Amino acid sequence: MKKQIMLSVALLGLATPAFADITHKMQTSIQLTVDGAGSQATRLGSTYSVTGNNITLDTAGGLGSLSAGAAVGYTAADYSINTAGSAFSFTESFLEGDATPSATTVTAGVVPALPILGSTLTTSGGVAGTLAGTITTGGAMTVTAGGAGTTGIGQFITELSID
Repeated sequence: MKKQIMLSVALLGLATPAFADITHKMQTSIQLTVDGAGSQATRLGSTYSVTGNNITLDTAGGLGSLSAGAAVGYTAADYSINTAGSAFSFTESFLEGDATPSATTVTAGVVPALPILGSTLTTSGGVAGTLAGTITTGGAMTVTAGGAGTTGIGQFITELSID
């Protein structure tokens, strides 16, 4: 009997208690976004070109010209045929570019008028409208849709770790 008791005590001594850490995390979040307005404009320049054969330039000042300034200007030249009755070719082209826009004024984050140039990309801003999000103390969340250009995201994460 003594041997059985000693053996039982020895076996109990070998058994160690389990040490396990348990971690439980819960996280609730809401993200609300309203898109901002934007505009990107590229100003295009003016071009003038002339080409030909059997042609004489008659303008005293030379070729036609472009003038700089707030408004783009163009002055054509005068030409005539060199040898009457002979073949000739003549091409003159002018592409009017964008005038220099006036300065853009921003008031309280709002641009009242955007320049419209040769290449313009404009996006409208979002409208918050009824966009809203709430999280209760119990972790329940509510996301209410807004107007155009808005995003509402609700997220609940639970994590259980046993080490």
